[in-house]
Amino acid sequence: MANAKLGFWTTTSLVTGNMVGSGIFLLPAALAGFGGISLFGWIISALGALSLAYVFASLARKIRGSGGPYKYAQHQFGDLMGYLVAWGYWFCIVTANAAIAIALVSYLSVFLPVLASDTLIATLATLGFVWILVGINLLGIKEAGRVQLFTTIVKIVPLIAVALVGVFFMQTEHFEPFNLTGDSTFSAVSSVAALTMWAFLGLESANIPDDEVENAEQTVPKAALLGTLISACIYIPSTFAVLGLIAPETLALSNAPFADAAALLFGQWAYYLVAFIAVVSCFGTLNGWTLVVGQVPMAAANDHLLPKAFAKLSRNGVPAFAIVLSSVLVSCLVLMNASDNLVEQFTFVILLSTLTSLLPYLVCTIVHALMLCTGKASHRLTFASGITSLFAIVFSTWIIINTGFDAIFWGCVLLIAGLPVYVLMKLEKKKELAKVIE
Repeated sequence: MANAKLGFWTTTSLVTGNMVGSGIFLLPAALAGFGGISLFGWIISALGALSLAYVFASLARKIRGSGGPYKYAQHQFGDLMGYLVAWGYWFCIVTANAAIAIALVSYLSVFLPVLASDTLIATLATLGFVWILVGINLLGIKEAGRVQLFTTIVKIVPLIAVALVGVFFMQTEHFEPFNLTGDSTFSAVSSVAALTMWAFLGLESANIPDDEVENAEQTVPKAALLGTLISACIYIPSTFAVLGLIAPETLALSNAPFADAAALLFGQWAYYLVAFIAVVSCFGTLNGWTLVVGQVPMAAANDHLLPKAFAKLSRNGVPAFAIVLSSVLVSCLVLMNASDNLVEQFTFVILLSTLTSLLPYLVCTIVHALMLCTGKASHRLTFASGITSLFAIVFSTWIIINTGFDAIFWGCVLLIAGLPVYVLMKLEKKKELAKVIE
């Protein structure tokens, strides 16, 4: 059964919705230990995200087809690099979905306190949401798109309200000292940028289901840039407001920082309202990433770099096997981290997710730079385009370095683990070719 394609606003909501989710709603707690200096980390990651959105917008105009980062890497560097990007990016989405589900349950603990104290019940709830959204996405991409548009509209309202009102009630002593880490300014800002960049993952979401978008050559680039800009304009003032409203030592222990901030501003009713909206927000973000998670392995499978099952579409026109298997991996990651508290789980998983996405981002920025230099890009090389492209490369490299040893180690392990699959697929393709020749 064929599905209608995604329009401009639904595609933009896929970008914004995949970014404005658990990242913004739970990150203030993770940033509490840094102090006011985290504002500079936010600004740098926002500039980096916009430069990356520019890169993806340019690539979308020139290289057609679903798959996003995988498609661009494979086009420029061939199957091996394309495969490694697809493999790494696929695991990025898997880890992102685990982090989002954890954040969803963290905010749900406002209504069900047992979720904050009982790790077994919290884990079961997390897994439950993962599989509910698998069911929604198996219905078809249009249905998932409608859920995404609605939840994106709902989620930005409390963020804007906290930002606009909270700025008048911030307490300056909450920013003293400005750098709470005791490390150098550069080190603190680097660490914050690595954390906050996770909130911008999803800027390429419009590129991935390219074949499912109406007038994709025009819609995808515009959606990538507009969606990223909207997110940046919401993130920075709202986070800064929360940091100014709640003392760092209290904020660091909060499972629902925006709800706590809303309670201080508007009363206890706002605490529950914002917590509910945060749950809806995380639900929508998890929905968007579940929609995307099957597209990258499907594109690789269509090029015979992953088993054919990943490319098989259900009667509703979705890569059901890819979505289900990906969600099994999400469930495994949730179970592996079940012994930690929610904020500790969230912090490790987002650093791993950031690393596994920035490696594909870095490859895509290099692809774009090469296309600019050889005149194959969608626009000519100018000072502005050259500087933006160079900044995207430097920024991606910098964030990768600052994700930390643990994230880099496990990220490399995940990439190496994918090589045997690549070799097996190449051998199978060689055997099929030999049979045809015979």
